[in-house]
Amino acid sequence: MIIDTHCHAGNNWFLPIESLEFEMNQAGVDGAVLIQHGGTYNNHYLFEEAAKRGDRFKVVVLVDPEDPDPLGTLEKLAEQGAAGVRIAPDETYSALSDSTEIWRKAGELGLVVSSIGDDKRFSSESFKKIIDDCPDTQIVIEHLAGVGITDLPYTDYESALKCASRPNTTIKVPGLGEITPRPPRLLPEFRFDNVPPLFEMAYEAFGADRMMWGSDYPPSAGREGYGNTLEGVRNHPAFANGDDIDWVLGKTAARVWGF
Repeated sequence: MIIDTHCHAGNNWFLPIESLEFEMNQAGVDGAVLIQHGGTYNNHYLFEEAAKRGDRFKVVVLVDPEDPDPLGTLEKLAEQGAAGVRIAPDETYSALSDSTEIWRKAGELGLVVSSIGDDKRFSSESFKKIIDDCPDTQIVIEHLAGVGITDLPYTDYESALKCASRPNTTIKVPGLGEITPRPPRLLPEFRFDNVPPLFEMAYEAFGADRMMWGSDYPPSAGREGYGNTLEGVRNHPAFANGDDIDWVLGKTAARVWGF
């Protein structure tokens, strides 16, 4: 089973879910996690469209930081069928004196936290304290800790990867276009040159059974294309041993997200 753990769909920004389904069908992807995009706190579209499609999609919601009762809203969203909530490492909620409360509440409700940020924020001691304070909350670090296209030294990234010492963390692995500049000439075969060892570093920290592929569709369509985000991970030498690639492409996601 192949599961895409990071994709977007919407009726305001990005593309409708039918576009994502087409790409998934073409690439042989079985299931996906729909991640609500920033600033959209009405999660109705994702719930409605996911409900039409059986068990193929899980929904990750957003809660408005200005919500007068964010914990109550999160509970209602869980009752509607949310599988997770998206929270940044330094997110604050005006109604909460300590924003760690919403991370803890997510764990109590059985919701996964999909965390958006960059390597500097994931490397912070404040984020690591949140993880330690919420041991019953499954926390998924998005976008390979948000490292992006970067150069040596990988100081913040290396520090962010230390989150792996906490057993309630996993990490999303994007397409190569998210961490490597696209070649100036797009040759007939799909290939990125001079790929940095960022996958290998994450593998050493987390292991394949705590890594999961996420396409970042539709933004990835402008980098290498949906299918190539999958192929770039599937054929990467970091995941060539044993059943490692099976974990990265589906088994980790099935365990964490309940597919």
